[in-house]
Amino acid sequence: MSYTINAEIRTEIGKGSSRRLRHEGKVPAVIYGPGKEPVAITLLHKDIINIQVNEDFYTTDLTIVLDGKEVKVRAQAMQRHAFKPMVEHIDFKYA
Repeated sequence: MSYTINAEIRTEIGKGSSRRLRHEGKVPAVIYGPGKEPVAITLLHKDIINIQVNEDFYTTDLTIVLDGKEVKVRAQAMQRHAFKPMVEHIDFKYA
C-alpha cells in the first residue's frame, strides 16, 4: 500500500514554534539523508494519526507532497506523547 502525505516547509525552528504547531493540530517533522540538506516540514496530525497505525507505514516508501513536488521518504523515528494518542515529531529519511 502506498501513502501520500501533504506537507509544508517550516521556517521557524525550536521548542516554542513546535509547541505552537502542536496546538494548531500539526506535527513538526524533518526529512534528512546522506548528501542532501535536511528539510523541516509540518504535517497535519489527523493525516498521520490514522495511517501510522498500519504496520507497513514503517516499512514501505511514503510519498510526501512538498510544494507541489513528490518526495519519496521512509519513516525513521516517531515520537509519541506519553499517554495521549498523539504524535509529537517524526523523522523521515530520503528513500
